[in-house]
Amino acid sequence: MPTAAKLVSAVAFALIGWFAGRAYIAILPEGQAAALVAPVAAGVGLFQGWFTMGRHVTGQLIMDLGTGLRTSVQIGFFVVLIFGLLEMFDRSTRLRYDGPGEATIAALELFLEYGLSVILAMNTLGILAIGGMGAGILAGLVARRWS
Repeated sequence: MPTAAKLVSAVAFALIGWFAGRAYIAILPEGQAAALVAPVAAGVGLFQGWFTMGRHVTGQLIMDLGTGLRTSVQIGFFVVLIFGLLEMFDRSTRLRYDGPGEATIAALELFLEYGLSVILAMNTLGILAIGGMGAGILAGLVARRWS
């Protein structure tokens, strides 16, 4: 059921995803494709904001702060997973793997590679963490006001 808290959460986390994606693009090596990072991160943020944060808003400050942080972690996880899998599929279409087992292992390696680069990018991590906590508090205030 649509609520004001779900709407605010979806919009807030879409913005957080967008800005985190833009911050991540800034640290990518020259020549690496980055056109879809921010839009995909915003889409994942929209989805996670609606279904994760919006569903678990309580109106209690600490609980909403923690749920906002959890939602941001999920955004980072799913964006890294999506781009790791896309890279694996791209490599597999160029016949770089001998079989499905090798492609699966490569997908896990790519996931770790992209994940570590996100974790080591302090600006991206800061946007996700601080933005997620702030958006969680905002969603809690909205839920308290309009529910």
